[in-house]
Amino acid sequence: MTDRGTADERQQRFVQHFLAGVPHLAALGIAYRTHGPDWAELVMPFAEQQLADPDYGIIASGAIFTLMDSAAGFSVHMALGEFAPIATIDLRIDYLRGPTPGATVVGRASCYRLTRQIAFVRGSAHDGDPDRPIANMAGTFIISRAAADPA
Repeated sequence: MTDRGTADERQQRFVQHFLAGVPHLAALGIAYRTHGPDWAELVMPFAEQQLADPDYGIIASGAIFTLMDSAAGFSVHMALGEFAPIATIDLRIDYLRGPTPGATVVGRASCYRLTRQIAFVRGSAHDGDPDRPIANMAGTFIISRAAADPA
């Protein structure tokens, strides 16, 4: 019988597996912060390569999109309780304001509904104050159950 470790050790392996599966996250400096049963928070510390406008210190919208898409996907895995194949179907981001130059951006997403094949998510990004979001997000993910259920 294989020792799978404590719940915390399994959770840590899951987080590392999730982050290692997307090299783009490492390139942007996106890292795990915390999660719950149906939500996740990732962080993106400020880095020069994220800038769309170096003169003003404005982070490219694509970097924030990547942060939110990843937090949303992570929240789906949390709601499922397992690492299952998923893919983004639709993701809408409303950019409300630019982050404070040099600030770490926090992306928080929650999976508020699961069906057999679709997960519904929503969330926001902020730069230190969750009550002053820099972006709001809503989206859907498809859940692949092909390996377990070929029908």
